[in-house]
Amino acid sequence: MNILYKIYSFCIALPLFVVVTVVIATAVIIASVFGDHDHVSYHGPKWWSRITCWLFLIPVHVEGREHIDPRQSYVFLANHQGYFDIFLVYGYLGHNFKWMMKEYLKKIPFVGYACVRSRQIYVGDTLASIQQTVRQAQQTLRGGMSMVIFPEGTRTYTGQMSPFKKGAFTLANEIGLPIVPMTINGSFHIFSRKARSVSHGTLTLTIHPAITADERKGRPTKALMQDVFDIINKDLHNA
Repeated sequence: MNILYKIYSFCIALPLFVVVTVVIATAVIIASVFGDHDHVSYHGPKWWSRITCWLFLIPVHVEGREHIDPRQSYVFLANHQGYFDIFLVYGYLGHNFKWMMKEYLKKIPFVGYACVRSRQIYVGDTLASIQQTVRQAQQTLRGGMSMVIFPEGTRTYTGQMSPFKKGAFTLANEIGLPIVPMTINGSFHIFSRKARSVSHGTLTLTIHPAITADERKGRPTKALMQDVFDIINKDLHNA
């Protein structure tokens, strides 16, 4: 059965995925030329992500959507298991957002330029870059527009979480938005950073209750980081 799935995913799903990716990225770029940086740039990738999961026959389960208000802006923080994290969050979170992305991701063909045109939030390694990120986030994250960050900074090698980086929490405190922890399961098995092809499995996104700015006021950043780590980790399945 696994061999048949590998043949299907490589010969049918993958070529169709490439076509859909080019079409959606082109649509986002064209929409941005006409001034649409938020609507098409969210709904286009949302359907790109859902189609990708359908093409690769990946079931998706989401728990905890009742914890988020579509009119409220948030900073969503999730563990980073594998490539399908992007499709899971974009396709099934159900809340408009921008990614906080590393600068080098701009170089991805089609997708990188579409991300630039849709005004995703980029961050570099310098202090000036981080300060610019904070300013951009303060201008962008309003009226329900939120941001998604992987605080580990990179995909896991083992399926378990790596220590969080401080930047995501510093940014959240600077802009004063509620933090929403999210737990991703299944993505490591489906397509980890070491894998060469997609494996069949189920994706699960668990959305936890928000931690408001008032609730974390005065708390040391390290303590907040540990709290969020523990919330995400308690629902993380063994890889």
